[in-house]
Amino acid sequence: MKYRRLGKTELMVSEVGFGGEWLERHPEEHSVQLIRHAHEAGINIIDCWMADPKSRDIIGKAIADCRGEWYVQGHIGSTWQNGQYVRTRDMKYVRPAFEDLLQRIGGGYIDLGMIHYVDSQKDWDNCMNSEYIRYVHELHQKGVIRHIGLSTHNPRIARQAAESGFIEMILFSINPAFDMKPASENIDTLFENYDQPLSGIDPERAALYQLCEEKDVGITVMKGFFGGALLDEKKSPFGAAFTVPQLLHYSLTRPAVCSVLCGYDTPEQVDTAVSYETASDAERDYASVIASAPLHAYSGLCTYCGHCQPCPVHIDIAMVNKFYDLAASQETVSESVREHYLALETKASSCIGCRSCESRCPFGVQIADRMKKAAQLFEE
Repeated sequence: MKYRRLGKTELMVSEVGFGGEWLERHPEEHSVQLIRHAHEAGINIIDCWMADPKSRDIIGKAIADCRGEWYVQGHIGSTWQNGQYVRTRDMKYVRPAFEDLLQRIGGGYIDLGMIHYVDSQKDWDNCMNSEYIRYVHELHQKGVIRHIGLSTHNPRIARQAAESGFIEMILFSINPAFDMKPASENIDTLFENYDQPLSGIDPERAALYQLCEEKDVGITVMKGFFGGALLDEKKSPFGAAFTVPQLLHYSLTRPAVCSVLCGYDTPEQVDTAVSYETASDAERDYASVIASAPLHAYSGLCTYCGHCQPCPVHIDIAMVNKFYDLAASQETVSESVREHYLALETKASSCIGCRSCESRCPFGVQIADRMKKAAQLFEE
């Protein structure tokens, strides 16, 4: 398993994580063993947005003997009322629900205290100007939550979180289909018009990933498989099916992304996800699926897929393009991005203009021209 630094939290999290929302639909011992199997495979981050006692107990029992080896995303505002999950900012429910989470998970702390599920501007404004956010800060100051995070499906809310200065990481929904849709305050209506072709990464989403990279706000990923729809040709908005390694690679090649939290029912599903770490470049290749899908129109944009390699002068083209996109989106080049670029062994200025890379690009990117622009931006 490979691990990535989760932004300014400094936590080293596994690239493949554990999304816990399916735990309650199995017998307790089955789910406990499933989490332990994931731990043996190197997974060390788990999300617990669930408010039901069964899910929380399962996680607590599974990690009790190795609590210090797990990073738990625990959500503040996810409550259990009359046997039902309710998202709320009402402190008469928020406080006891979080205290219940703390007790059931064990250890006396939560690694990542998540401001739970903010998708609308109204909810953001309410959260940021209420007793709710004061409670979050109080928990952080006392060390009950080690770091403050936020979960959202809306890139506009995520952007405000990244710019807040106190939110250190974001749980965000990322997959090839979502990335091609504009911001929405209601994720349930995002794909109401399934028959409309998808056409390139939405600029707000691309800008969000770049901002998070610049601000050192780490991203963990939910809905990486679109609830399984992207694994099924008949359900996929692209009209084509992806594999698990392809979808993991897609998310993990977005700027600032550190871990993809997958849902599991069986140990075999855990093994399939973890096999990403030993998959070949061909097995990780999501770009060919997108480029050949019948329901998309996607051209001229770099997705950092690596099809352009190998370069005869050994330029890491995808990385140069990523740094160029990060810098070009800002009025001035940040010193951190410049330093990362200058640390590359071979710079864009080494490009000999052979354009052999362009013949391999599935999306028709004018790579040689971008190398010139990158060299001018960073080296002159």
